[in-house]
Amino acid sequence: MSMFGQVFVKNNQYKLKGNFHHLTPNTPIRNADDGWKLLGVTNPRDMTYMHSYGGEAIFFESLSQGKLLATRCDGQGCDSQGIIYQPFRIHCPDCLGKNTVIDMTDNAKKTAKIHTFMVCERSGAFNLLNKPIKFINIEFAGVATILMSYLSIGEPSFGMRVVPIFKTSGPTFTILDLSWVPEGTKVEQLPEGFSF
Repeated sequence: MSMFGQVFVKNNQYKLKGNFHHLTPNTPIRNADDGWKLLGVTNPRDMTYMHSYGGEAIFFESLSQGKLLATRCDGQGCDSQGIIYQPFRIHCPDCLGKNTVIDMTDNAKKTAKIHTFMVCERSGAFNLLNKPIKFINIEFAGVATILMSYLSIGEPSFGMRVVPIFKTSGPTFTILDLSWVPEGTKVEQLPEGFSF
């Protein structure tokens, strides 16, 4: 039996395989200042959360293949017809029609620039990024929205040209598979597992 549980969908139902429950014994909490008297116990728990991407699954899958997908409203008569959305939106916020998925990788490589940024020296629990974290908001030519991500190399500045990099080796299938580097960065400078 696998140490970790696995989930897949068959016949439109979630199927669970493996071990989702790990027994960990309670341990005493004692007061070192008062003769090691018992104050309580720890209750270790492990939880596996199943997060469904729904219509956004294609976006996260594409990152592992080195592609950046966006969506466009093609609704006839919609005031937002032709508007491109990044981050990915399944439905148009105006006509509520299903958006068309488009590949905007080339557009990102040619036109992406930092709109604004924030550098975080500290982070919360479960952070997987190296500190300081250089969060960046990226704008693209012809795209109505701005994408938030992170800069892997260099120092951010307003208007700085950046290009996308993708975690194609050992992807996590999360937004962390997409990062950005300054235009002109060499392949050998990229973080492990990432490619242009």
